[in-house]
Amino acid sequence: MRRLAEALYLIAIALWVGGLWAIGYLAAPVLFSSLGDRQLAGMVAGKLFALVGWIGLGCAAYLIVFAVTRSGAGFFRSAIFWLVLLMGLLTAASQFGIQPLMAQLKADALPREVMESVLRDRFAAWHGISSILYLVQSLLGLWLVVWSGRGLK
Repeated sequence: MRRLAEALYLIAIALWVGGLWAIGYLAAPVLFSSLGDRQLAGMVAGKLFALVGWIGLGCAAYLIVFAVTRSGAGFFRSAIFWLVLLMGLLTAASQFGIQPLMAQLKADALPREVMESVLRDRFAAWHGISSILYLVQSLLGLWLVVWSGRGLK
């Protein structure tokens, strides 16, 4: 059972961090450069970001449970635990805070596109904040990959 838990630990890290990088830095830029319609590209990219967010929350839950069961009472001393917790909190902030706010701004702009409305500046500001949080999360994910073997020792 221990080997299965360790394998799932590594798979969860690969799935989460790989998803962050694949969607954020490969799929989304290709969508915007390939599709002629920026609104459509944004809609598809938003769905992909939401999907990787849910994957991240699930992986974070497993990784935290793994760290807690693995380290016992000393899990607070585990750098992996704090790294995963921070990434999970950033994911939750985006999923349950920023993304719904951006969706509401889009809805409030109807029948116009949000970038053609008076809400453009607010949307752009929140999009920028979301992008920065995603970058931080992606970089923390690289750190998690590098340190992932330490969680197994």
